[in-house]
Amino acid sequence: MHTADVVLIGGGIVGSSIAYHLVAAGSKNVLVIERETAQGKGSTGKSMGGVRAQFSTPVNIQMSLYSIPFYASFEERLGLPCDYRPQGYLFCATDENHLAYLRANYKKQVAMGLKNVQLIAGDEIRNMFPQLRSDDIVGGSFCSTDGFVDPYSAMTGFMTWATDRGATLWKNVTVTGIARNTNSSGGSFEVATSRDTISTRTVVNCAGAWAASIAKMVGIDLPVEPLRRMLVPTEPFDRFPHTAPMIIDMSTGFHFRPEGRGFLLAWNDPEETPGYKMDFDPAFVEKILTRAADRVPAFENVAVNPKRAWAGLYEMTPDHHPILGESPDVPGFFFANGFSGHGVMHAPATGKILSDLILTGRTDLIDASLLNFSRFAEGRAIHETTIL
Repeated sequence: MHTADVVLIGGGIVGSSIAYHLVAAGSKNVLVIERETAQGKGSTGKSMGGVRAQFSTPVNIQMSLYSIPFYASFEERLGLPCDYRPQGYLFCATDENHLAYLRANYKKQVAMGLKNVQLIAGDEIRNMFPQLRSDDIVGGSFCSTDGFVDPYSAMTGFMTWATDRGATLWKNVTVTGIARNTNSSGGSFEVATSRDTISTRTVVNCAGAWAASIAKMVGIDLPVEPLRRMLVPTEPFDRFPHTAPMIIDMSTGFHFRPEGRGFLLAWNDPEETPGYKMDFDPAFVEKILTRAADRVPAFENVAVNPKRAWAGLYEMTPDHHPILGESPDVPGFFFANGFSGHGVMHAPATGKILSDLILTGRTDLIDASLLNFSRFAEGRAIHETTIL
């Protein structure tokens, strides 16, 4: 039987960041269990890689205010790249309701300490990007420190740093059961896997879209369900500037950003239903290109190869905020779940918060009670409305 101080179930970017932060804080015996033969085969490797502080709730803004500067200094801290590109996020409002919404968010963001966010007029957006169809754009919101990272590089950087300093990563190992040993002081666990059994005081669920099945092993019904999101990369395209930010059309939710020599197109199909759907639906290409050409007329002629498009899973909670912290019913069992599409951008903050809670029982980064598991039963859900 193996022993570990902390067992992390899931080796994606969230598990990797928690491993890094635990080791950086002095933990010596951290074990990460990844069921795939390589890291990043779940949601991390399929992410769009956007990072932004332009959220509508203070707790999400706070998590971004830790995470984005962390990504900006990633190479300096870890000696490894994450390819942070601060090209910004530009929200384009097409009616007064959108504008009022952006104004309200802007006030919150500035109050929380975000310095680089600005409200901009419709004419400013037209001058910045004359390639946009902008007759209906009445204004927008732009933050220059928002941008993109390479999720795979960031995940690899976190885990490489942690394993170089004593953490252990088991790949191609499946967790088959978690038994609670209530006889020992503090209540510890035996984690059964396809490789060996591990005795530990602390288990962290970072299993992404598969988190509910891990929680079930200790008798917890976790309100996290998978929802397919599809991304379509274009072939090389030079009729829109590659210095562009992530641009969000608030009238449809269509958004896009530069990627390589082309662009990456995204849209949240409201007809999508929950489930473990990992396949890309070719019918999605026409849906997204219709919205793309509507906002960027030049995209009418953009080439896409459906074989290069892909699908990934968001891990959705009822209020689109993550569930972080210790289970109230199973001491020593921690959640890092339900990021609802924000796992990559909030991975640094999540690692810090979980490390703090595991090692000291408290964190200064956020009010951790806002994101605890109990909020649903207690009617304290906090809804994030800026979902992409």
